[in-house]
Amino acid sequence: MPIKIIEGLPVRKQLQQEQVYTIESSRAISQDIRPLKILILNLMPLKETTELQLLRLLGNSPLQVDIDFLHMSTHKSKNTPTSYLQKYYKTHDEIKDEHFDGLIVTGAPVEKFDFDKVAYINELKKVVDWAQSHVFSRFYICWGAQFALNYYHNIDKLHLDEKLFGIFDYHNVLPSHPYIRGFDDIYQVPQSRHTKINEKQVRAVDDLEILSEHPLFGPDIITSTSQRDLFIFGHLEYDRDTLKKEYDRDIEAGADIQPPYNYYPGDNPKEKPMFQWRSHGHLLFNNWLNETYQNTLYDLSKLHKLK
Repeated sequence: MPIKIIEGLPVRKQLQQEQVYTIESSRAISQDIRPLKILILNLMPLKETTELQLLRLLGNSPLQVDIDFLHMSTHKSKNTPTSYLQKYYKTHDEIKDEHFDGLIVTGAPVEKFDFDKVAYINELKKVVDWAQSHVFSRFYICWGAQFALNYYHNIDKLHLDEKLFGIFDYHNVLPSHPYIRGFDDIYQVPQSRHTKINEKQVRAVDDLEILSEHPLFGPDIITSTSQRDLFIFGHLEYDRDTLKKEYDRDIEAGADIQPPYNYYPGDNPKEKPMFQWRSHGHLLFNNWLNETYQNTLYDLSKLHKLK
């Protein structure tokens, strides 16, 4: 089944070339099924890049998924024109009376700041508070996951001595969990961050389960015991060349940085990067969509009655 997107979204053309099935609103209204409603809060500067990465994964499912994009009205984007946001994105005030099956909160390039120093933090808190009664399942990525764990459970963000940058092996420690159904015992994850969460604090919260972890860098995927909140610190949605672009940018800026770990054949930046995480990215997003579909309410207006 296709994902439903707003009329004219520019990335649709590339999705069609990749045979990721999409459907625009005018056609979707004629279908007599109840699609999943997914809201994506896109905090990344390059909106179209993140849209494409997430829609590829959400579109590889037998379910019809209706997509809406959300942006922070209290933050002026330097990389995306206001006209683009006005045409393809909504603000919280515009959707606050709606209900959704799922919410995805992306990462953001603000991890070095204390949470209360992020310009749009109060609006973000308002959105995640709203999501408790208006969204069935919440999916937080990278900085979005760090923020949510801190906001919900007072789990601290810790600064790393050096940037975690490259492709790393993570261990599947709870293979029976439906979110990582089909995962290998060890799978590879792109990481690009200067911080991590306090693992001891995570383990002290009875409401949290660690699904995968690295012996040095700690958890990668965490979920609430209710399975309504999913947190991931890596980037299974990344393209083959995402880390390459980041590395090339930093080198051009004169940064003292090593090539991404376990990314280039022979650690040679002149070689084509290896794409080693794609299948697990599709698995995770398909599993999340499936679990949401199986457990969400048909009448989303009754979400507020759930504990």
